[in-house]
Amino acid sequence: MPDENTGSLRPSPPTRWRRRIARAPLLLFRAGLGPLMGGRLLLLHHTGRVSGQDRRVVLEVVSYDPDSRAWTVASGFGAGADWYRNLGAHPKTVLQFGNRHHAVTARFLSAEDGAEIMADYGARRPRTARRLCAFMGLPSDGSASALRRAGRAIPFVRLESDPPRPFV
Repeated sequence: MPDENTGSLRPSPPTRWRRRIARAPLLLFRAGLGPLMGGRLLLLHHTGRVSGQDRRVVLEVVSYDPDSRAWTVASGFGAGADWYRNLGAHPKTVLQFGNRHHAVTARFLSAEDGAEIMADYGARRPRTARRLCAFMGLPSDGSASALRRAGRAIPFVRLESDPPRPFV
C-alpha cells in the first residue's frame, strides 16, 4: 500500500514463519542475552493503546548518544506500526539496552530531523542504509541527498532517558 506522504510502497509486516524469525531477537533478550546484540538492537516495552497490555518489540538503534542516554529508532513499517502508534498514546515507557533497563520518554522527530539522521546513518553504514531503503520501497543510490529524501519519509523516534528519581 503506498505511503500517503511519499508514494512509496511500504512493506507489509512479516507474517507466519517470517514473523517468527523477525521476533527471534526478542527471545535472546528474554534469555538475558541482550549484550550479544552489540549495541545495535534494543528491546522496547510499550503499552497497547487499546488493550492496555504490555507489549515488546526489538528495534535497531539508528543512533545512540551516551552522554544524554538517548536512543533513536526508526519505524520501517511507517507510522502505522503498532509500537509507533502505542508510543503516541503512551510516550513514557522502558527500554532494555544490553542487560540494563532505562525509563524513557518517546519524542517523535520531524521530517527534517529524519533527513539528517538518515544521512548520518548512511555515512556510518552505507550498505545497510541502501538495503533499508530498498526494503521500504524508497529509492536511494546511497548519496547524501537520496538518504535525506528517504529520511524525510521514515518516522523516527528519540527515546530520551528520564532523569533519575532521588531516593526518599
